[in-house]
Amino acid sequence: MTLPRFHLAFPVRDLAEARAFYGGLLGCPEGRSSPDWIDCDFYGHQIVAHLSPEEVGCGATSAVDGENVPVRHFGAILTLPQWEAMAARLKAAGTTFVIEPQIRFKGQPGEQATLFFLDPSGNALEFKAFVDDAMVFAR
Repeated sequence: MTLPRFHLAFPVRDLAEARAFYGGLLGCPEGRSSPDWIDCDFYGHQIVAHLSPEEVGCGATSAVDGENVPVRHFGAILTLPQWEAMAARLKAAGTTFVIEPQIRFKGQPGEQATLFFLDPSGNALEFKAFVDDAMVFAR
């Protein structure tokens, strides 16, 4: 079954900075762009960084398995090898993690590898992986 693609638009403070972060560090190919926005291929999904400095950053957090998770965040569910490579790439780049790479819900339904960090505009991103893909929606 082919899954529908999602589209997400979000604010950034600087397009050159966003281009370097999403295209360079995260490896998201750039699509269309204008002086006010950039389309990126985010693991087959379309994300759009819109120049809107007054709206950037994340604020509220929510307790999840002992961590303060940024309420407003987005990311991707990777395979475990992809997640491990992403964690290594982010560490090598000197990324400051909001939540360090770890296993959440260990030994429970929905056990997952997860990590959180911020883009240069303060938007929170989460990358996660499940050993068993059937656990993505486990209760």
